[in-house]
Amino acid sequence: MSFAKEFKAFAMKGNVMDLAVGVIIGAAFGKIVSSLVDNILMPIIGAILQGVDFKGMAITVGKARITYGLFIGAVIDFITIALVLFFIIKGLNKMTKKEEAAPTVAPSKEEVLLTEIRDLLKK
Repeated sequence: MSFAKEFKAFAMKGNVMDLAVGVIIGAAFGKIVSSLVDNILMPIIGAILQGVDFKGMAITVGKARITYGLFIGAVIDFITIALVLFFIIKGLNKMTKKEEAAPTVAPSKEEVLLTEIRDLLKK
C-alpha cells in the first residue's frame, strides 16, 4: 500500500475525524470561556475585592517580571472550563442513562434442590 493511500485511510477513520472536530470545537470553546473570565468574571471578582486588577498583579525579581495575576486568571479559566464540562457530561450521562435491569436474586438452596428434584421426576 502506498504512503498516500495509507495516510488517507488513517485520516478518514472515524476516530481521527471526531478528534479533529473535538479539538476545533474545544479551541473555540476555550476562547469563549477566556472572554467570559477576562471580561466578566475577573472584573466582578476585582470589584468584590475592592478594585483589584488581576492583569496588573506582578512582582519584579531582579530583571524578571512575574505576572502572577495572569496566572490567577488562567486558573479561573481552567476551573470554569472544568465546571462547564462537568455539567455537560453530567447532563449527557443523565440523558443516555438506561434503566438498570432489576437485579436478579439468586435462588435459595431449597429452591435449587426442589428444581433438581422436579427435573429428576420428569425423567
